Amino acid sequence: MTPAGAELAELALDTARAGAALVRDRARRGVTVAATKSSDVDVVTEADRACEALVRELLRKARPDDAILGEEESEEAGTSGVRWVVDPIDGTVNFLYGLPQYAVSIAAELDGEVVAGVVLNAATGTEFVAHVAADGRAVATRDGEPIGVRAPAPLSQRLVATGFSYDAGLREVQARALVRLLPRVRDIRRLGSCALDLCHVAEGSVDAYVEEGVNLWDFAAGALVARAAGARTELSPGAGGRQALVCAPSRGFDEFRAAVLQAGFLAPTAPVLGE
Repeated sequence: MTPAGAELAELALDTARAGAALVRDRARRGVTVAATKSSDVDVVTEADRACEALVRELLRKARPDDAILGEEESEEAGTSGVRWVVDPIDGTVNFLYGLPQYAVSIAAELDGEVVAGVVLNAATGTEFVAHVAADGRAVATRDGEPIGVRAPAPLSQRLVATGFSYDAGLREVQARALVRLLPRVRDIRRLGSCALDLCHVAEGSVDAYVEEGVNLWDFAAGALVARAAGARTELSPGAGGRQALVCAPSRGFDEFRAAVLQAGFLAPTAPVLGE
């Protein structure tokens, strides 16, 4: 039987809660770097690995035929049509430094479409949940209460969240684009977690988000939360040659996308890769 989005979201939330409890326990014991990945500043902690192992174990126990794609381990194939996309700690550098902006992010795809997503801020306990209902409508909540994007505002009054790559060359491209965008908007925020940034768009605490160099596990759950709350998301080639994600309320999205294109965040003739 095909699982409902609400059913998958419930499992994702229960699993994320267990993962977040593990992360908080590791934070109390003290955080150490276990390895680096793409660069010396792209770190992995023991908690990242332990959390992903726990999440995989719980998902396999509940749904043994599902596929699982996680940031820290190889992809596991499945036969059910459901694939879980897991980021055990989105915002690892924040976690390393004790900044309360890092999350367990779990999304569920059904036949390639994201139908459920949970982003749980492990430091604060705030829970963002979204799922696609049987009628196709998407629903988003924060701690069980419905959320929605901010009302339309002129570009000059929009607060924009962004992030930076771990690659020094791409950081330079992003910095140049940021300098060109900053005079045109209210201000910029760099909070350190793609998943939570998307949820902040969803709850209306920022007006938009743009970043190049994001991976599916960074945004799968958060992007669904944002869309369910009234935002639009778009993947395009970034100016530095990697995938870029743009997110903003549906009304006003085109103006924001044009601004980040003109600023140099996106490739000059960037086609839309997906949502």
